Amino acid sequence: MSFRSPGAGRAMRLPRRPRILLPVLIAVAAFVVLILIFTGIYTDYLWYDSVDFASVFSTLLVTQILLFIVGALVMVAIVGGNMLLAYRARPMFGPGSFGSPQGADRYRLALDPHRRLVFLIGMGVLALFTGSSMAGQWKTWMLFANGTPFNAKDQQFHLDISFFMFTYPFLRMVLNFLFTAVILSIVVAAVVHYLYGGFRFQSPGGVQATRAARAHLSVLLGVFVLLKAAAYLLDRYDLVYSTRGFVDGASYTDVNAVLPAKGILAVIALICALIFFAGVVRPGGMWPGVAFGLLVLSAILIGSVYPALVEQFQVRPNQQLKEQPYIDRNIAATREAFGVGDRNVTVTQYQAEGTPEQGEVAKDSTVSGVRLLDPVLVAKTFEQQQRIRGFYDFTDPLDVDRYKDADGNVRDHVVAVRELTGPPGELNNWINRHLVYTHGYGFVAAPGNEVDSEGLPNFDAKDMPVEGSLVTSAGLKEPRVYFGEEGTDYVVVGGSADNPQELDYPKSVGSGQADTTYTGKGGVPVGGLFNRLLYAIKYGEKNLLLSGDINGNSRILYDRSPAERVAKVAPFLTLDADPYPAIVDGRIVWIIDGYTTADEYPYSQSGSYSDMIRDTATDPRAIAAQPRDDINYIRNSVKATVDAYDGTVKLYEWDATDPLLKSWEKAFPGLIQPKDRMSPQLTEHLRYPEDLFKVQRDILSRYHITDARSFYSGQDFWNVPDDPSPTETNVKQPPYYLSVKMPGAQSSSFSLTTTFVPRRGPNLAAFMAVDSTPGPGYGKLQILRMPSNTTISGPGQVQNTFTNKTAGELNILGIGKAKILYGNLLTLPFAGGLVYVEPVYVQAPAGAGQEPYPILRRVLVMFGDKVGYAGTLQEALGQVFGESPQTGQPPQQPPTGQQPTGAKPPAAESSLAAIAQQAQKAYQDAQNALSKSPPDWTAYGAAQKALKEALDQLAATRPAGAATPPPGATPGATASPGAAASPGVTASPGASASPSSSPGG
Repeated sequence: MSFRSPGAGRAMRLPRRPRILLPVLIAVAAFVVLILIFTGIYTDYLWYDSVDFASVFSTLLVTQILLFIVGALVMVAIVGGNMLLAYRARPMFGPGSFGSPQGADRYRLALDPHRRLVFLIGMGVLALFTGSSMAGQWKTWMLFANGTPFNAKDQQFHLDISFFMFTYPFLRMVLNFLFTAVILSIVVAAVVHYLYGGFRFQSPGGVQATRAARAHLSVLLGVFVLLKAAAYLLDRYDLVYSTRGFVDGASYTDVNAVLPAKGILAVIALICALIFFAGVVRPGGMWPGVAFGLLVLSAILIGSVYPALVEQFQVRPNQQLKEQPYIDRNIAATREAFGVGDRNVTVTQYQAEGTPEQGEVAKDSTVSGVRLLDPVLVAKTFEQQQRIRGFYDFTDPLDVDRYKDADGNVRDHVVAVRELTGPPGELNNWINRHLVYTHGYGFVAAPGNEVDSEGLPNFDAKDMPVEGSLVTSAGLKEPRVYFGEEGTDYVVVGGSADNPQELDYPKSVGSGQADTTYTGKGGVPVGGLFNRLLYAIKYGEKNLLLSGDINGNSRILYDRSPAERVAKVAPFLTLDADPYPAIVDGRIVWIIDGYTTADEYPYSQSGSYSDMIRDTATDPRAIAAQPRDDINYIRNSVKATVDAYDGTVKLYEWDATDPLLKSWEKAFPGLIQPKDRMSPQLTEHLRYPEDLFKVQRDILSRYHITDARSFYSGQDFWNVPDDPSPTETNVKQPPYYLSVKMPGAQSSSFSLTTTFVPRRGPNLAAFMAVDSTPGPGYGKLQILRMPSNTTISGPGQVQNTFTNKTAGELNILGIGKAKILYGNLLTLPFAGGLVYVEPVYVQAPAGAGQEPYPILRRVLVMFGDKVGYAGTLQEALGQVFGESPQTGQPPQQPPTGQQPTGAKPPAAESSLAAIAQQAQKAYQDAQNALSKSPPDWTAYGAAQKALKEALDQLAATRPAGAATPPPGATPGATASPGAAASPGVTASPGASASPSSSPGG
């Protein structure tokens, strides 16, 4: 029987040449696509093989391929099978006959000659999308297949936590897959039945269907409702993530109304499914319609209206009482899931009103040796002092670590790696970009509590070739950096050893350079034609194939960022936003903290990871790179390292008790090494991760409260204070790494610290620190809680005090358009109280074509209501505590009528106004010297010297130990030799300070 209408003419045929050309073009396109897919897969394999993790690649690839195949086949079998079944069940009558819907004739006649092609294309597209979607669920499958028990049960269903973390997500995925398959089957079956006359629409509003079509759709609808019954049963377990109540987790309404409602709805759905199935043997009647109506009505009344009534009339009037046991559940689960339970957190009442004993300042090295260098502000100083050439740079902000000095004492250091940003603009061609400018060079470090006489970092690792006392003590032997945070492009290295062409470092004498040839094992060999061809295709760069500079020893280095390398090797980890460099076993190594995170821990409070780690020191790019946002479980389970020279990636198990990590170790055997494989020198540089600490402080701002009644009232909730910087508003203050001696401790430890303020108020509520030194105390969070009946200044109030009491001197420092920059406002417990320390930097205005950079000029100290402000930390501490940090004795006062030793006696005949005029003249002389072409540096230096003498006279007018100067009597600062191209602090009539602050860490 023909389905072509009688009036249809012969189908139009394409001319012979287009008919031949079209298949050829399709074949060529398919070949190109296959080549690109093969290139991507094979070059990925080569990369994984180059880092000795080919097993990770094969595990991922095989798992994703199997999921793709299984998902595609099952979906095509279900949907395609129902499509074929509907076609085979079509009624046998021609167009226009009774029962054949006239409106469908034209669609069927257009489709029927191509039905096989349409079917194959449709199923192919369905298979592609379904397979890709299922392949993307590889984490869900691998956790289900390798799940490890938590040996702890939830508080509602008394099932092991692993059910909710591993099994429940998989069951939900399978159920969603089946729902999709059945819904698509219903749609395609209905369309095919309609096109081939299985049913037709009648007026008014009726439908006439064949017995086969009715039976087919009844079965499909029955299966759909049966799946809905299963979904209702599975939804019961989803209540542990409910957000209905005061906190996350099953609330009073969920447990007493929603939970039984889900069970009732499951039974109703099962009955309705049986009614649909009965329609197969007893077609006709109104029972399927009744079943559908019952299903919808019960879902509304039992599933929605009843819980809403319970919530409104039982819970709302007595919410605190009704929700109390469920808040208790949430508190216990949240503290456990985020690692802030009683095992890890100690809360101590702290009066913060102590008085130090005589000599205590001198004995406490943590106060007198507190870090003054701000990693954010001094990044520009490092750059100007140690960049050497314009194509090098340092990642901003810098990092804080600790190293031993020549005497074996551990000191906080600000550290950085000199990385290559690429060739200068005029030299930016393919050869220079990929073959010559291949790597950075050198490790730069400075003690955090020390500057030279000009206020600049006192580098103990510097220059090229790298030198300094730290280089010797740490044993740095390989300073080259082929893998770093700036390594965003590929490079080809390892050419001829006899004719090196890689820029190693600029020579100190003349304009020449030292060249080198890479000899490491990192990267993929590209000496062979096949690999060169693959990478030429991968990067779309013919030079990789044609360049004569690439030989049999050449290797291509790519994916060179430490975070990127670790993320590829361990894609299940969430990585800390701040990789930091360290000298380990003679090499520069990047250290990265890896977290296992989840959002399926029952009853735990979920939160936005990006919001919790965001503060004024956070790089927005690092937040955007995170694989997941909402989390309610986190562990620092892995410490990862990346060798800066050869790119070797190593992962070490740090939290052996984490079931989530154990599950991943089953999935990827051999990927993660035991902790005891770490070298002792690596262990010395491990620290408590910053992002984990930020997450935990966010949780502890509320979950330091363990009583449900107090938690409900929220009266004792805390906030992380906003950064007190005048340039930042409503952004959290970052935590700070520094050495701290906590009350009761025998010695100081390298710690990560933060403060809290009340939810409504600027006063200090608590101080928190975590021991970051690997050892017995590592990871123990200590909270010093301030009395609620006293008022202790918070960071914002302390900043206001500093600003108000030193306004006069800041105006002098800021004259001449110089910027006043506040560094980290650090808080330290000391002598039963709290010491606040803040460095003050001065950044001169731009001049002579050079970028200005900050120089440390003053240090602010506050203890109780006493404020010190001086050129050095020791002097400021002396003003506050009345003793010298070096001797522990009160400052020696000169006899009456004599000036302090070393101070320039102010001329009796000179008033403060006259001294200010001298400073103004010196400033103007300096500006005139700079305005000449070329600048007159001799005159400039003389003017700077005159300015310093004038400002010293101003400083000498201050009474010894005074916290604030008399009006107009303010010590100044001078430019450093290193800032010759960027004039230092100078005087300008009528100028005022331009204060800002740094968020650094």
